[in-house]
Amino acid sequence: MAERVISKFGHDSTALEVVAGIDLRGKNAIVTGASSGIGVETARALAAAGADVTLPVRDLKKGEKVAGEIRATAGNDAVRVAELDLSDFASVRRFADGFIASGRPLHILVNNAAIMACPLARSPEGYEAQFATNHLGHFLLTGRLAPALKAGSPARVVVLTSIGHRLSPVHFDDIHFERRGYDKWVAYGQAKTANALFAVELNRRLSSAGVTANAVHPGGILTGLQQHLTQEEMTAMGWFDKDGKPHPVFKTVAGGASTSVWAATAPELEGKGGLYLEDCNEGEPAVPEKRTSGYHPHARDPEAAARLWKVSEEMVGEVFDL
Repeated sequence: MAERVISKFGHDSTALEVVAGIDLRGKNAIVTGASSGIGVETARALAAAGADVTLPVRDLKKGEKVAGEIRATAGNDAVRVAELDLSDFASVRRFADGFIASGRPLHILVNNAAIMACPLARSPEGYEAQFATNHLGHFLLTGRLAPALKAGSPARVVVLTSIGHRLSPVHFDDIHFERRGYDKWVAYGQAKTANALFAVELNRRLSSAGVTANAVHPGGILTGLQQHLTQEEMTAMGWFDKDGKPHPVFKTVAGGASTSVWAATAPELEGKGGLYLEDCNEGEPAVPEKRTSGYHPHARDPEAAARLWKVSEEMVGEVFDL
């Protein structure tokens, strides 16, 4: 068994601390969901290290405002904005095709964007929204960008998963809640498991070409991701105490971006992929006494990962023989 990858960083490290001393000049990076939350801090850290960073966003006006702020604070003018709606496959194809047409290699792709625990909604294709946005959109995006990633070898793909993967494996017999009752948390758990499995299979397919992929649990962070939850719900789950004070396990936004940035840049991860990372270290199997860390076996199952790839190809109507 390979030795576990560990670093000098941990739960309380920030994205800028992780990237200190890293030189990304001449490197191209894409960070989805970078108009809010940990995506902003991930993009900021990569830009601060000198990378040319593209922010694909749904709201161009909001994205441009964030990009301007990142340019100013990171001291790097090479921060671009482009339109992308991950729930709309046509939008994903337009963005990816535009990047490929630019002829630029891609060195870092951070699949960060997500929605969580929302009411039942469906994509234009009729797919359950959390699975469609969190997994299928990124699956299509990454597949379309694969030529640029290969051209950028050694390149890295960072796929954001969550401790929420524990809530559900992928239910291949009814992924989109067409025959079972919808549960927003089961749907979120399934989508986050899909994210972790995608990293496993993507790495298997692309590592020989110099492109590695890892799944990242960023930790608990209070951002816009919680927009569909009431204060009462979050208090009942123990996220806040009766006085409205957040649980101490929650990280700052800059802390929440640290593991993504570590996955994208750490020298100790060179050539290593298919891993589940958290707190700037390789994660370990879940144990009952640690409720906020560790992965369940269903999120690392290579057979489920291969099956998910095939199912995802069918759903997006495109085969990626990488």
